[in-house]
Amino acid sequence: MKKILLLFFCSTSVFAQMPNDTVSKKIDALDLFSDYDIALIDSLLMDSKYKSPLYHSSEYLIEDVEEKNTTDVLLTTEFLKQRLAKIDAKTPFHIAYNPALEKVIKSYLKYRKKYYPALMAKAMYYFPMFEKYLDQYDIPLEMKYLAIVESTLNPTAKSRVGATGLWQFMYSTGIQYKLKVSSYVDERQDPLKATVAACQYLSDLYAIFGDWDLALAAYNSGPGNVSKAIKRSGGYRNYWNIRPFLPRETAGYVPAFYATMYLFEYQKEHQLVANEHQIRHFETDTIRIKNTVSFDQISETTGISVALIQFLNPSFKLDIIPYIEGKNYAITLPRKNTLSFGQRGRNLCLSKTGCCQKRKTIAKIF
Repeated sequence: MKKILLLFFCSTSVFAQMPNDTVSKKIDALDLFSDYDIALIDSLLMDSKYKSPLYHSSEYLIEDVEEKNTTDVLLTTEFLKQRLAKIDAKTPFHIAYNPALEKVIKSYLKYRKKYYPALMAKAMYYFPMFEKYLDQYDIPLEMKYLAIVESTLNPTAKSRVGATGLWQFMYSTGIQYKLKVSSYVDERQDPLKATVAACQYLSDLYAIFGDWDLALAAYNSGPGNVSKAIKRSGGYRNYWNIRPFLPRETAGYVPAFYATMYLFEYQKEHQLVANEHQIRHFETDTIRIKNTVSFDQISETTGISVALIQFLNPSFKLDIIPYIEGKNYAITLPRKNTLSFGQRGRNLCLSKTGCCQKRKTIAKIF
């Protein structure tokens, strides 16, 4: 059994006051910019805020769910009990009816229903990948829904405390599970590598608690908090029994997972129809890169949109695939475009200044 390292994180903010003369000089410097320059800077800041992988996604958990009015949701308690029993019969999770779970499901149907078509379209791409590795690690395939609760299937999501990627790894935990971070690449944002790491972490948690519901709770709050909750509950090892002793966020975390599972299992009954998918995972292939190239260059060479290249390669933080000696970085592209990239892209390279130059010698990209 691997030893789980309990890591406690804290953040501090340090504020420093500038001398008055320094402040006045900075204010005077603004006079050098025209109104157009300032507007341009503002637009660039807003663009970077909403496109940068450092901007965290919206929270998936509904705040104060117990206080939400869901009386107008057309789902009877009896119907819900029957459906949850059917899900419970085919999964190792303990999906039992609970009034708190009913409230979460109805809140999602009322307040989050409009977001599910786009979410389900992304699931068509990611879920087959997740299932492949969940099966390899002997983890219930329903664990794929955890990535929705963690990141809403956004591989560049970043939480307020720094957890990053589809599976929301903190920096230190990511390093522990061999997810490396550099100025160019964040492997926590790599869907494949992060999924493997998540499977390893979940396997370790299950080895500790012997229960997938408790492993879920520990994934969110850490094994230490779950162990404390078990002790404070009098030794119970059932999630609903220890729930009052867990951190508030974790108390809503597992019901959110159950609610998500329910909505995907009964999407037709609730008229949830996925948007048209952009691409399927089996329609892609990877190519090893041996030159530094940018997404713009790849787009010009292949005709693939930069947006699609970003979607398929979220681990590259600056839209650049670097060449670093000893590293073997690869790019994921639609399979139909890999041949054209191989034929046309041999002379692509990117210098430190961003210029594209043709090498005089034969430069092989893969």
